[in-house]
Amino acid sequence: MEYIEINPKIMVGKPVIKGTRITVETIISMLGQGLSFDAILLEYKGLKKEEILACLKYAETILEKTTIFDLDKIAS
Repeated sequence: MEYIEINPKIMVGKPVIKGTRITVETIISMLGQGLSFDAILLEYKGLKKEEILACLKYAETILEKTTIFDLDKIAS
């Protein structure tokens, strides 16, 4: 993705916004706590709205590829 990178040398390989140590997880968590884009942009000077949107897109992509199995039903 254009704005997201994974590098084992940065934040132990967690996905981050390129050129920063801001993790996708941090941005998603802030949004989940109800912070607005504007509040996040004030907190992280230099961050762009497109980078916040890229975090949401990354999360969507990961969830899209996630399959959940009910182990109780499989074991039956």
